[in-house]
Amino acid sequence: MPKRVLQGVVVSDKQDKTVVVKVERRFTHPVLKKTVRKTKNYHAHDENNQAKVGDTVFIEETKPLSKLKTWVLVDQAKA
Repeated sequence: MPKRVLQGVVVSDKQDKTVVVKVERRFTHPVLKKTVRKTKNYHAHDENNQAKVGDTVFIEETKPLSKLKTWVLVDQAKA
């Protein structure tokens, strides 16, 4: 089974080798039929501390690295 890859924006880089990434998903509400935006924060492993706040990045699922980190930074989107 392939690993999931998500795109999001870095909202915090204060921890060592860890970034917090905000991922937004859009879907149609089943009853109201309106487009709804939901956001969720993921902790991702950033080995070289290369991502900064505001960067758009891709994160990939991995084995649990700590209590909160189960994602790893893949690369930064070219903006």
